[in-house]
Amino acid sequence: MSSPDREILTWDLFGEASREVAQSIADSGFRPDMVIAVARGGLLPAGSISYALGVKAAGTLNVEFYSDVEETLPDPVLLEPLLDTAAIVGKRLLVVDDVADSGRTLDLVLELLRNHHPDEVRSAVLYTKPRTIVQPDYFWRETDLWINFPWSSRPPVA
Repeated sequence: MSSPDREILTWDLFGEASREVAQSIADSGFRPDMVIAVARGGLLPAGSISYALGVKAAGTLNVEFYSDVEETLPDPVLLEPLLDTAAIVGKRLLVVDDVADSGRTLDLVLELLRNHHPDEVRSAVLYTKPRTIVQPDYFWRETDLWINFPWSSRPPVA
């Protein structure tokens, strides 16, 4: 499972990474009213970060972009169910994903949310890549390697 051309995130390291991201958010003075996970990759980081920040309000936006390892669709696509956008008006939102690779998914989500008049929207990821078109407000590490996440590096069970 380990490879010199891969960034390997273990479950233990994931726990440390999400706490460190949460601490950097707290240290910045930003206090989100709601954490929004970019599903699927952002579900576990968002849950962990929301617990670390003590934020109970959570939502998800389902976006499909990666179709396989290092293969993407032409553009990110929103999938149902959609977020109740009336619930975000006037709120401070923290959008969480696992990685800002091209940044196109994060860009789509941030643009969509900002169109629904939240008070403020910030973003957090575990990893950011040098080529991203959107620099997240908070991140744990920068890498240009493919990342093996503990929740997606093994095939689905049969």
